[in-house]
Amino acid sequence: VQLQASGGGLVQPGGSLRLSCALSGFSSDDVAVAWFRQAPGKSREGLCVIASPVNGATAYYEESVKGRFTISRDSAKNTVFLQMTSLLPEDTAVYYCASGWARSAAILTLTAPLDEYTHWGQGTQVTVSS
Repeated sequence: VQLQASGGGLVQPGGSLRLSCALSGFSSDDVAVAWFRQAPGKSREGLCVIASPVNGATAYYEESVKGRFTISRDSAKNTVFLQMTSLLPEDTAVYYCASGWARSAAILTLTAPLDEYTHWGQGTQVTVSS
């Protein structure tokens, strides 16, 4: 069972980037998948989460990214995406994806403690700078 995050890089302020979280060893349809980020010296921050298809594949966003970031999933590719637009220097961080129990209300509202997420990707660096 593995999650692999990719797609990070250097982008100018106002630019866009799409991150991918590829799941292997289990179906992405069976879990909720969330995106987090961690900037230097700061704690890991939950950004958004997408429910499993059986739960409507609904998405939940924190206010800090609502309207700029979009989470989506492609069941055929067993992958969850994070489309980021209007990027700001303060979006600079290592971005992680994580999976959790599909029926957890806490996970679906990003209020669960980090250790409730069963699997984590390795992280991908996003740097927003001119």
